[in-house]
Amino acid sequence: MKKTYLFAFILATLAAPLYSSAQIKIPQVLKKGSSGKVTEAEAGQGVKEALSQGVLNAVLNLNKTDGFFGSNVYKMFLPEDAQKIEKTLRAAGMGAQVDKAILAINRGAEDAVAYAKPIFLDAIKQITVTDALKLVSGQKDAITQFFKSKTTAQLTAAFRPSVQSSLEKVNATKYYTDIVTSYNNLPTTFKKINPDLTGYVVDRAVAALFDQVAQEESKIRANPMGQASDILKKVFGK
Repeated sequence: MKKTYLFAFILATLAAPLYSSAQIKIPQVLKKGSSGKVTEAEAGQGVKEALSQGVLNAVLNLNKTDGFFGSNVYKMFLPEDAQKIEKTLRAAGMGAQVDKAILAINRGAEDAVAYAKPIFLDAIKQITVTDALKLVSGQKDAITQFFKSKTTAQLTAAFRPSVQSSLEKVNATKYYTDIVTSYNNLPTTFKKINPDLTGYVVDRAVAALFDQVAQEESKIRANPMGQASDILKKVFGK
């Protein structure tokens, strides 16, 4: 009977937010069930494993061909200043160069987001059992907000060199610099455009990652039983 209650209670923490009084009782309930097959450590491990699966899915959804370029949501176009000159560039016969720059920008982002995986996993490793259970029993975006607070600075710092390297690897920097330089050299150009592309791609890539994390969090909360590993089945299963 105690075991059944424990399973139901843990499942409820993932399915929907709880009242603060219930959040305080989580560790106590787990301790009461420690004599059964599911221990407090296993429950914490299950929660952290669910988070790991979620963030890995978020990274993998973007770290692939067309993760950005083929997406109606995440596809990057030219930076805002450069968008203003795109029509002029195409009219000047530089449409092919503009298209190459846009494709290369997205390919660079797709390549760079792989660097998010170890940063996310390191953040998860530092979560205590109590913290993990508070996250899943908190607000509907508690997990996403946790990752934002813990990893944004690290992601931005890690992405800058990796994005720069990725953009150079796929010639995005060259294509973009070429079209901006060509525009800046037009006799009708009075306001010059900054050819620096890295910061723009870093900001958009980080925002896309957290949006994916938010979607994965929604899936975990809506269907915790959809997790597949043995430990998750043990903790969240019947």
